[in-house]
Amino acid sequence: MPQDLAANPPTGPFASAVFDNSYARLPGRFFTRLSPSPVSGPGLIKVNRPLADLLGLDADALASEAGVQMLAGNRLPPGADPLAQVYAGHQFGGWSPQLGDGRAILLGEIVGRDGVRRDIQLKGSGRTPYSRSADGRAALGPVMREYIISEAMYALGIPTTRSLAAVTTGDAVYRESALPGAVLTRVAQSHIRVGTFQYLYSRDDAEGLRALADHVIDRHYPEAAAADQPYAAMLEAILVRQAALVAQWMLVGFIHGVMNTDNMQIAGETIDYGPCAFMDAFHPGRVYSSIDHQGRYAYGNQASIAQWNLAQLAQALLPILDESPEAAVQQAQAIVDTFPKRFEAAFTEGLRAKLGLFSAEAGDLALAQGLLTAMTKGEADFTLTFRWLANVVDGQGLALRNPRNLFNDPAVFEEWLQAWAARAQREDVAPVDRAAAMRAVNPLFIPRNHLVEEAIRAGEDRGDFGPMEALLAVLAHPFDDQPDAARYALPPTPEQVVPQTFCGT
Repeated sequence: MPQDLAANPPTGPFASAVFDNSYARLPGRFFTRLSPSPVSGPGLIKVNRPLADLLGLDADALASEAGVQMLAGNRLPPGADPLAQVYAGHQFGGWSPQLGDGRAILLGEIVGRDGVRRDIQLKGSGRTPYSRSADGRAALGPVMREYIISEAMYALGIPTTRSLAAVTTGDAVYRESALPGAVLTRVAQSHIRVGTFQYLYSRDDAEGLRALADHVIDRHYPEAAAADQPYAAMLEAILVRQAALVAQWMLVGFIHGVMNTDNMQIAGETIDYGPCAFMDAFHPGRVYSSIDHQGRYAYGNQASIAQWNLAQLAQALLPILDESPEAAVQQAQAIVDTFPKRFEAAFTEGLRAKLGLFSAEAGDLALAQGLLTAMTKGEADFTLTFRWLANVVDGQGLALRNPRNLFNDPAVFEEWLQAWAARAQREDVAPVDRAAAMRAVNPLFIPRNHLVEEAIRAGEDRGDFGPMEALLAVLAHPFDDQPDAARYALPPTPEQVVPQTFCGT
């Protein structure tokens, strides 16, 4: 603890937390120190009480007037060392030599009750040197969207940044029109991105690359330090996490929407919930993002894009992988080339579980792809098709919740169903056990676009955050039957369909 804090113990919302800001001890060219810009009239939307407890924070104090002032950026917590990180990145394939935290301030790092070090960041906290022509602020809608979807991802068991709190600012932000402003307190194991390494590589900063890589190894991949080639081991470990992460996204029908290299985090968590969405009717080419005009980040492209991003990371690491440029390229290429098999293994394992299969057979991926093809032809809902498939196994509620009813042409499903039944019969598994296993991995509730939009409209138009609270309560238990929440499981009606999602900037 810094000496002044030891002599004057902090009080207030962060009194029980000790900031230990390791990123701020890196070279000054990695960031700019500055404080958040004050807002005129902050008001509480929500404090994430379970997350506050995990971090060792007092949720009641965070929800107090003094706490809201800190969550809005009007006051700094004791021990914070606020800074904006600089990075670069490929955005939709085009190179941007300098990006950075244009509307976010990293307050510092806290070690939680579980021993895990996490960043505490304010998003929407004002202009920074990396804002370019933007205002550095966040509108209420995107803040609500990130809070809802990031917490839904957490409940689904998918690695993600999380939302500690959301507050209104009392100030308008201007996009196509005037919108209410807000600030999100984001919690992440790291805010270092592929683009952070790219920024240093593009400036021929080998010393900086080595310092950043050493920091990443120390904080996120300590096992790599003992390897013969620590930086190669770090690259491989990052790749392993990303392959698993993208497989998990696709197993729940999630489309990130903006998989730029500056939006890929090196700790393996989902980050930057902009124009993201969960699919309703399945199609591998599904795109929701209003800015993805060519479908670069469509559902079915996410694995190949992840590998492309990792290739950019590998290129950025070349100066420190080996003294020989040729050997460095060979090392990097060998690691990046393992991505397809790692992704396919994770995706196949997940699909096998979704289909209630307990053993592995060579044709399992083809069987699962057969269902996805049938769902595409039949325009069937992704989430409910897998969830209701368990009803075929044990007959529970099948009269009302039969997956064949989700297909506009049930024949394409019935044909596949015969192949699946034949495959399942080769396993000695009781129907009740198979169905239970399927319901444990196939969610009933996801943050459907029309429900998220409904909550946002209530918040933006009326200042009513009740719908957001109700939706979050349901999404906290995505695998449980919740009879009183039946409408949250239903696909949208034609007039409820949300065809596009938008970036917060």
